[in-house]
Amino acid sequence: MARLSLSPQLMIGQGWGDFALLDSGHGRKYESYGPHRFIRPEPQALWSPRQAHWAADAEFVPGSDDDGGGRWHFDKRVPEGWPLSRGEVKFTASCTPFRHLGFFPDMAPVWDWMGERLTGREDAATLNLFGYTGVGTLALSQYGPVTHVDASKKSVAQARANAALSGMAGRPVRWIVDDALKFTAREVRRERRYDGIILDPPKFGRGPEGEVWRLEDGLPGLVTDCARLLDAQSRFLFLTVYAVRMSSLALAGLLDEALRHLPGTIEHGDLAIAETGENGRVLPTAIFARWTND
Repeated sequence: MARLSLSPQLMIGQGWGDFALLDSGHGRKYESYGPHRFIRPEPQALWSPRQAHWAADAEFVPGSDDDGGGRWHFDKRVPEGWPLSRGEVKFTASCTPFRHLGFFPDMAPVWDWMGERLTGREDAATLNLFGYTGVGTLALSQYGPVTHVDASKKSVAQARANAALSGMAGRPVRWIVDDALKFTAREVRRERRYDGIILDPPKFGRGPEGEVWRLEDGLPGLVTDCARLLDAQSRFLFLTVYAVRMSSLALAGLLDEALRHLPGTIEHGDLAIAETGENGRVLPTAIFARWTND
């Protein structure tokens, strides 16, 4: 029976050559992505910035309501896309309409954590649900076959392009455009199993055939089906959630219910990124829950 740890954990990402959190405050953050610098909204940056002036190439100004929206304002010319890398994985960054830059840098410690669970493996079968542009998928692909699922044709196409950019187009990755709930339910019926699963569901979304996803409604059933794809030899399940009024302990409780038939440990906490420089502050970005079978 999996043991639930009530003590919250922190997974703090650090900058690397192609990314850095330079400063934050007053509800915004100042970041570098390769040669370009950007300002984006960050409600959890409640403190004051340390730098008097942020010399950014562009800033994303959010909409005036809770439904999101907004647009980029450019002070300098920024290309439609430019290459970045982390380790052997290369990918294209771009200013998307959703304020993102084409990948989530705070997921870097999660990619490392999954790799540590699979060290020495070359046959580990893993599943990346809501896989977006595939950076996590490519990080996993060195350990064995990966199934990458996203409802967006555009995101899956970008993921495949990132694989080609990384010289990994020949790795055993299944690139699937599908609704995560429907795909996972079919995998259960097929009696498939995986060594590890990562899922990063949005608060709201639509599938390729107009299926409506609402986190609070869909997540319990999805986690239940994910648990059916794991067994006592599986290594991990990692769940991240952004921009919701929810505790990581709630996510841990959901995993505890779904995975109690398996050995291992369930933990929960915050993802965060540390600012560069001495005594850099730590900016929380998301909540997570994870099951580990070490």
